[in-house]
Amino acid sequence: MKRLVKQLVPRSDQFLAQAVVQWQANHGRHDLPWQNTRDPYRVWLSEIMLQQTQVATVQAYFVRFLNRFPDVHALASATLDEVLSLWSGLGYYSRARNMHRCAQEVVRLHAGVFPSTAGQLQDLPGIGPSTAAAITSLCFGERVAILDGNVKRVLTRYLGFDADLAQAKNEQLLWQQASTLLPAVDLAQNMPRYTQGMMDLGATLCTAKKPVCAMCPLRARCVAFASGNPQGFPVNTRRLKRTALSLWLLWARSEDGALWLSQRPTPGVWAGLYCFAMFDSHAALQAALPDDFLASLKDLPAFKHVLTHKDLHLHPVQVLLPGGIKPDAAGEWFEAGQWPRLGMPAPVSKLLRGD
Repeated sequence: MKRLVKQLVPRSDQFLAQAVVQWQANHGRHDLPWQNTRDPYRVWLSEIMLQQTQVATVQAYFVRFLNRFPDVHALASATLDEVLSLWSGLGYYSRARNMHRCAQEVVRLHAGVFPSTAGQLQDLPGIGPSTAAAITSLCFGERVAILDGNVKRVLTRYLGFDADLAQAKNEQLLWQQASTLLPAVDLAQNMPRYTQGMMDLGATLCTAKKPVCAMCPLRARCVAFASGNPQGFPVNTRRLKRTALSLWLLWARSEDGALWLSQRPTPGVWAGLYCFAMFDSHAALQAALPDDFLASLKDLPAFKHVLTHKDLHLHPVQVLLPGGIKPDAAGEWFEAGQWPRLGMPAPVSKLLRGD
């Protein structure tokens, strides 16, 4: 691909801002449960959930969270187990832990009122520059640029920005360019619509595969469209290596419905969540049980659970144990009325539900 980035000059004209604001008003998304509000609690909650998670997945979780934690005070006063239990299935569980800590800090340091500038928000747990900018631009009209995956795609294509975003200096350069293109007038109205519009464009038209350039309001000045290769942007040579791991899960239960569960260590896979005892082999699982119970082991069908960087091949093994018997593995018995309220990894929750 012909290098274009060297030809870039700051494009501070208002074409992009005006086009995006007008397009969002007429064609953008308006019916998502976290839209049509300037409540920073709701916007913050949605932004954290949407990090590396599809909108369709987030919607149901967002509604459940609001029903259980209607404001930042309710979230701050909850236990981490309550938060993780509702989060189960969304993945990236550090987001939930940071979200809980952030709520507590907002209450402790700011009397339950979210700061109104991106700089102040970045001092809180789990809030980076782009998330902070999204919250303050959407809620307070602050003139700050976001740079999530959707926006990177729109901007690099529009600008013809082909520098490798695997290098921090190039991402910073793109951020500088993004800041020059922000709306310059009527910020209280235009910044929320512009920020939402950039996200909407990336999600609905300027998609990673098969972008719908014919309907894009930026087509007239889009360098990538003019080049005939919009899918060549953004450029990012960073590639994540996938690994695979096989684990045997000891699904130990008692006749009265108790489960043997252990809390996963931090850091690590499913950190802080409660899980069946896990083993590297079937033999290691058997060694954790008294010989009298080995004949009653029931091997369930193995299945694959996909994490961001790793494929987990899980082998559930059921066994019925009297309450007085403890496997030789970290954990404890949780009664039938206790374990449903614990935060568990999605595959464990699905097994218990019979999905």
